[in-house]
Amino acid sequence: MSNQEIERKFTVSRIPSDCQEIKRQSIDQGYLAIESESKKEVRLRHKGNQFYLTVKSGQGLVRGEAETEISQEQFEILWPMTAGRRLEKERRVFLLPDGHQAEVDVFAGVLSNLILVEVEFASEEESNTFQLPDWFSREVTSDSRFKNQNLIAVRDISQLDI
Repeated sequence: MSNQEIERKFTVSRIPSDCQEIKRQSIDQGYLAIESESKKEVRLRHKGNQFYLTVKSGQGLVRGEAETEISQEQFEILWPMTAGRRLEKERRVFLLPDGHQAEVDVFAGVLSNLILVEVEFASEEESNTFQLPDWFSREVTSDSRFKNQNLIAVRDISQLDI
């Protein structure tokens, strides 16, 4: 894949009231295909008035990612194929004091007590020198249980040990 993302993920027990929120939107996400051996996934996402088809590969800190915007009509044709493999969440984007953006996902449904935060970086070196805000809890970047494609199978949030 031509594009990659460098991202760290953490659990969050609380969002501090003094954080500067710059964006908030609901996200519906569903998976068309998940290939566990090759670590590839194909997902659909509806964010606000935008619709996306995304292919991701790999796991951990650095992953391949190719995303393209699709029409609402294309989304509606494909969405039924994700039945049983969907997530609902609200994404809140906060500006951190160091200039990074923290994307905080507050999950709904069975996962309603789960809050995760992701921060993207320009390089692995930058990710290694990142100073964690005190409201970030346990790092789960390499914990496959916290990959969205695996969260769709969670039936009891206690499975996640958060």
